[in-house]
Amino acid sequence: MSLPSASVFVRCSCGRLHWGRYGAAGLLLFDPARGVLLQRRAWWVHNGSTWALPGGAIEAGETAVGAAAREAFEEAAIPADAFRALSASVVDHGDWSYTTVLALAGDIDAKVANPESAEVRWVDPDDVPGFRLHRDFAAAWPALRPRVGQELVLVVDAANVVGSRPDGWWRDRHGATERLRDQLTRLAETGLEDPDDPALTWWPRVILVVEGKAGGVQPAKGVEVVPADTDGDTKIVEVAGQHREAKVLVATADRELRGRVEALGASSMGPGTLRTQLDKLNP
Repeated sequence: MSLPSASVFVRCSCGRLHWGRYGAAGLLLFDPARGVLLQRRAWWVHNGSTWALPGGAIEAGETAVGAAAREAFEEAAIPADAFRALSASVVDHGDWSYTTVLALAGDIDAKVANPESAEVRWVDPDDVPGFRLHRDFAAAWPALRPRVGQELVLVVDAANVVGSRPDGWWRDRHGATERLRDQLTRLAETGLEDPDDPALTWWPRVILVVEGKAGGVQPAKGVEVVPADTDGDTKIVEVAGQHREAKVLVATADRELRGRVEALGASSMGPGTLRTQLDKLNP
């Protein structure tokens, strides 16, 4: 059987051969009880007998997440609906790239599913460097390790973000907030570029904090809506404090509020940065 056109070696500008005409992707699964899932490659494949992630070449028209999910199913019998993608980290050489999709595992019984895999094993993240790793995975692991299992919680100051653009929102604050919610739904599905690291994309948990006339806005797929009991700033600080185990990013231009959430360990981004990303997804 002939290989798909995507499954070829390409000569990269870095001087090495890489697998995948359109790049490649792998799935870094994390289970808090079992660790990360590693795959030992069969002896006969490229860089055989080393440990890495289930993954392989991206096919034409395929997303990196789709490729990682497909390869994980083909190599380790992992269903696409048995994990939740949290983020994606890209190593980009210009003419070739590798995307690591970091995900949280559900109820998964991983097993060797094709001849390219010799073994799959759950490993404590701290023990990963002790394995004989694929050289590219070994080089990437120090940067990936802090992100294993890490979720981004995006807390949006609805009143501040809605008010950042003079588009007539004051005539219908409730409707303007619903439009923002709908745009955030698309963002939750497609992903948010990390404002500090262009090589990193998050699929965030989105929490939209509303107040006043926008208090009746309902949640939508991928977007939680939290009404403020008193004022929006107090509720945003409360929500940020409830998610200290995650990476929290607060979208607001309010300087005092930014100082309060940053004192809790959260980061902040301006409405303009968020709006720019929303505009790309909702032209």
